[in-house]
Amino acid sequence: MRQQVAGVRRYPVKAMGGEALDAVALDVRGVVGDRWFAVVDDDGHIASGKNTRRFRRRDAVFGYAASTDADGVFVTGDAGRWRVGDTALDAELSSSFGLQVRVLPEAGVSHFDDGAVSLVGTATLRWCEERWGIDADPRRLRANLVIETDEPFVEETWMGSSVAVGSAELRVVQRVERCRTIDLAQDGASGRGRWLKPLAAERDMQVAVYADVVVPGVVGVGDGVSGLGG
Repeated sequence: MRQQVAGVRRYPVKAMGGEALDAVALDVRGVVGDRWFAVVDDDGHIASGKNTRRFRRRDAVFGYAASTDADGVFVTGDAGRWRVGDTALDAELSSSFGLQVRVLPEAGVSHFDDGAVSLVGTATLRWCEERWGIDADPRRLRANLVIETDEPFVEETWMGSSVAVGSAELRVVQRVERCRTIDLAQDGASGRGRWLKPLAAERDMQVAVYADVVVPGVVGVGDGVSGLGG
């Protein structure tokens, strides 16, 4: 099977639903515009699905989705649609969260959990769905790139390898350790079936991989994936 890009997804506001794209630019930071904004409280903690030094569990954030157009980044929720930067958006989120928050651009502290670009193979998703009887929708993994593959977890064998995708070059650097977010209904995915428990029992809680951008470029659906090698 020719390995190629089957899906591209960007998340303009961290932890909110994202947007499917035909193509996207990659720079040294990652997917351009990905997680560039985040919902931040007065103590500087970023809304997420977990508690860490940087993040705070704010499950209400998953009820919103963000998208980009020529006029900027917009957030959609049950009560309406707001442009990022509008004080009405901050007021809506503060009311929903039950504390004062603002949507802010990245500045000093990275909005990423760890790696720059996340990718997963379609064969990996099929294996998880068939073995564990879950909805293995890649949106539950919040992956940037879904690669058409015919061998489960083959992307893990690319560790340390250079990968040419579109006009960009990536280097796969690590597996992705999952948290409770994988089991939340989000971004249009149902969250049917618990994914984290069997993943912990059989896969060290890890699925998908992170990659760094070695050469910036453009990646689109249908682009081949080639040049795998150390």
